[in-house]
Amino acid sequence: MKAFPVPSYVNVAGETHDVSNQGMDLRDYFAAKALQGILACNYEVKEEPAVLAYKYADEMISERNKNAS
Repeated sequence: MKAFPVPSYVNVAGETHDVSNQGMDLRDYFAAKALQGILACNYEVKEEPAVLAYKYADEMISERNKNAS
């Protein structure tokens, strides 16, 4: 799943271009936002900040998937 999906498009020659595989992964986007918050708090965590950020990202995706159904 992409954070900023790009739709396919048709150019002036009528050729279809599928660029849906481009863009940042949603997990990476969530982890980056979580890491920003972790580092801004300036307190010691027991895990490496990046590892913790991806755990938060995975939790956000899990919660998002629960609410999507």
